[in-house]
Formats: sequence, structure tokens, C-alpha cells
Amino acid sequence: MLDIQLDTPRSMMETIATRFRDRRLFLGLTQQGLADRSGVSLGTLKRFEHSGQIALESLLKLAAILECLEDFHAIAPPATPAIRSIDDLITAPRKKPRRGHRR
Repeated sequence: MLDIQLDTPRSMMETIATRFRDRRLFLGLTQQGLADRSGVSLGTLKRFEHSGQIALESLLKLAAILECLEDFHAIAPPATPAIRSIDDLITAPRKKPRRGHRR
């Protein structure tokens, strides 16, 4: 039988909450300890670990203490056009430098 698993916002929230809880436990932190070190309230942390619901700023604060903040750079990387041939490369529009930025 083919097992197809489609991610949904809800399933991703649960996955992220589980991973953060597991990482907290691996690092030997209690919920209170992580809350104190991150500046995120204990209630917010408990709700996050139970339901996956959390504000982005609070999530990033937790990630900093759990040593995984850099992982967020991989989310939604800038879109780049696919170059499939030399013709695509030649005809691709060139980006104009933004004001105040040098190439």
C-alpha cells in the first residue's frame, strides 16, 4: 500500500512543536528553564508544546536558546528562475542594482 503523507499547516505546527520539545529535553532544559532563558512566558511555551501555536517572535527566541535559529534561513529562499539552456541564460532579464547597493 502506498503511504502518501501531505503536510498541512496543522501537521507542520505539531511537528515543529515536537521537535522543539525533543531538542529542549536533549539539552536538559526544563520548560521553566527554557522560558527563563528565552524570555518567552512559561504559559506560551506550554501552549506551544501542547498545540503548536506560538507567535513567530517567540518561536525565534526559543530557537536561539535551542541552538537552531540559523535553520530559519532555509525557509522560503529567494526564488530564482530555472536556467535550462544557454538560450535561457542569454535571454534572462538582468537585475538592476538596488539604490545604494553595489554589485
